[in-house]
This record gives sequence, C-alpha cells and structure tokens, in this order.
Amino acid sequence: QVQLVESGGDLVQPGGSLRLSCAASGSIYSIYDMGWYRQAPGKQRDLVATITSGGGTNYADPVKGRLTISRDNAKNTVYLQMNSLKPEDKAVYYCNEEVAVIAGYYNVYWGRGTQVTVSV
Repeated sequence: QVQLVESGGDLVQPGGSLRLSCAASGSIYSIYDMGWYRQAPGKQRDLVATITSGGGTNYADPVKGRLTISRDNAKNTVYLQMNSLKPEDKAVYYCNEEVAVIAGYYNVYWGRGTQVTVSV
C-alpha cells in the first residue's frame, strides 16, 4: 500500500513564506506526475501546481511567480515553496501523485492535507 504524508503547514503572516513537503512511502516502482491542490472552506478543491517526472511544471494563475513546485525522485518527495503569501492562500493543501507499484500501471493517491493559514 502507498501512503502520502504532507507536512509544513502553519500559521504565517501576509508576505511570509512556507515550504510544504509530501513524502510517498510503500511499495513504489515509480512516480509519474506529482501535484499540489488546495481547498478553502466552503470551496471546491483546486489545482495549485503540477510537476512531471521530467521536471515540467504547471501553475494555476493565482500562484504564478509566488509558489514553486519541485521534486526529489530519490526521496519520493514533492515540495511546494510558498513565498509572498496572501490571506487568500489560506486553505488545506493536498498532494496528489501518480504512483506505479508495478511497471506500466499506476494509481492516483492523495495525502490527508496540511493546513496553511495566512493572517496577521
């Protein structure tokens, strides 16, 4: 079984920074696309950023230039560096990964989320 565990969420003031991490564990053959999503209270879960196995990235417009996604394949970990945080960034952040336990076949896994609060 594969598990994703997020960490790094916290309370931070506007303009501050955080670094989220999501580590995958279990019987892993390979990890393809990795991503971060967020869900604010009363709203749907939205894409924040994705990164392919080759390092190609994609960002939602509201976070471009402020948030950076990266990955460490040796550690099966994806990161989200969050700079210049705004109150509207407040949400539960979830990681999402396409994990193959055998060659050529993968499932999509979600972490349980980590809370980011941006407030004075």
